[in-house]
Amino acid sequence: MIDSHHHLWRYSKEEYPWIPPGSPLEKNHLLAELRDVTTKAGVSGTVVVQARQTIEETLWLLDLAGQSPLIRGVVGWLPLIDETIYDLLDVWQHEPKLKGLRHVLQEEPDEYFAHADFHRGLAVLAHTHLRYDLLIFERQIPASLAMIDRHPQLPIIIDHIAKPEIHNGRISAEWKKGMIELAKRDQVIGVKISGMATEVRDPLLDDETLRAYFEETLAIFGPQRLMFGTDWPVCLLRLNSYQQWATMMRSFVASLSKAEQENILTNNAIRCYDL
Repeated sequence: MIDSHHHLWRYSKEEYPWIPPGSPLEKNHLLAELRDVTTKAGVSGTVVVQARQTIEETLWLLDLAGQSPLIRGVVGWLPLIDETIYDLLDVWQHEPKLKGLRHVLQEEPDEYFAHADFHRGLAVLAHTHLRYDLLIFERQIPASLAMIDRHPQLPIIIDHIAKPEIHNGRISAEWKKGMIELAKRDQVIGVKISGMATEVRDPLLDDETLRAYFEETLAIFGPQRLMFGTDWPVCLLRLNSYQQWATMMRSFVASLSKAEQENILTNNAIRCYDL
C-alpha cells in the first residue's frame, strides 16, 4: 500500500495554531513514528504533505525524504502568489522527490480562487512536471471549478474527497453534484480517499456512511483515479490509530477486482505522483 497523504511535524503552539489543545496532534510526529505505524499497517511507501505554508518546511520535508526510502514523494508549499514564483520553480522543480505543491485553499475566501497573481503561479506550475494538490471544503467546489477550468494542462489531485460535510446515514447532495462536475475535468487526475473521518459531524463514526462516501466517489471517478491516503496524524482526532484507517480501506475495496484494489491502494499514487 502507498499512503498518498500524511504529515510530519515538530510541534509548537506558535507554528501549529490550528492544532486543538490536548489532542493527540499536540506532540511531535516524526520519521521514527511514521516507520512504526506504516510497518504495522503494511504500508511500504508514502507521500508527505505540507502542514505549514513556509519554504522552510518544504526544505525540511525534502530532507526527511532524502533520509528515508519510505517517503517516496513530497507535496510542499511555495508562494504561488508571489512574483518570484518563476525563479523559485525554475530551481525547485528539479528536486527529485518534490512531486507537487499545495496551498491551504480551505482557509481562503472564494475571491482568492480568482486572484490574478495566484493564477499566474498556477500557470507557471503547469509548465513543470509538478502537480497541484487541491485542499477545499465542499462549499468551495464551485470556485474550484472556475479555477481549474483556467488551467487545463495542470494536473490536479483532490485531497480528502473535497471535504464533504458528513452526517451519518446520508450523502451530501451538494458534494455529490460538485464531484460529478469535477470528474468531468481530465486534468483532475486523482482523488484521495483520506481525511473523511475528521469531517464527520456526528459524535460517533459510522463505518457504513464512510463506506458510502467511498462508493459514491468510486462511482463518480472510477478506480483509475482513487488513491488511498491516511491524513495521519490528523486522522487521530477521530480514529484510534493509523492502522484503523488502513484496515477500513482494505474493507472498502475488498469486493473489487484484484487489479482495481491494487490501483486504489498502490498503483494510482505511484502513477499520479510519478513515484
